[in-house]
Amino acid sequence: MTPGADWERRHAEAPDLGAPAAVLTENLHLAPRQGRVLDLACGRGANALVLAERGLEVHAWDRSETALERLQQAAAGWRIRTQCRDVIEQPPAAEAFDLILVAHFLHRPLFPALRAALRPGGLLFYQTFDQHRLTGRGPSNPEFRLRDNELLTLCQGLAIRHYREEAAVGDTAAGRRDLAMIIAQRPPTEPG
Repeated sequence: MTPGADWERRHAEAPDLGAPAAVLTENLHLAPRQGRVLDLACGRGANALVLAERGLEVHAWDRSETALERLQQAAAGWRIRTQCRDVIEQPPAAEAFDLILVAHFLHRPLFPALRAALRPGGLLFYQTFDQHRLTGRGPSNPEFRLRDNELLTLCQGLAIRHYREEAAVGDTAAGRRDLAMIIAQRPPTEPG
């Protein structure tokens, strides 16, 4: 089975849309009240629905047609523009979005395009798995998991508004384990 076919099967068999990302639900107060937003690699669209409920112009991109069909069914009454798109081959255009959300998708070479796609003052909400594997969730391939503080490095040039990465410190049965999350902002005006 090809990787794409495996994702199509997973999305078709999933019982629901999944849960929205913690980086979004715990920090929704930082999101703009208006503007154009992108849920990149949106899956079945739980994050896109949260953003649409906030009244934002939501664009949701994913490679899975099945995931996007599930989102469109759930989004009846909400204005969410879905697009089946390989974001690695077709990253977002420069200065196109006021907020970009990425959850559980990691392609390191995409970060310069994400920074460029933010409008001045725009926010990047990003959450994915780290290397610690305390819960057993997430990809088994370490290339698809962040190293310690790597997300900070990938977001250089942006102002950090929120960062969380707990690693294996303290009571590992509590907190947000196996995740790194960041909210980073493009400067409202570029220097010089």
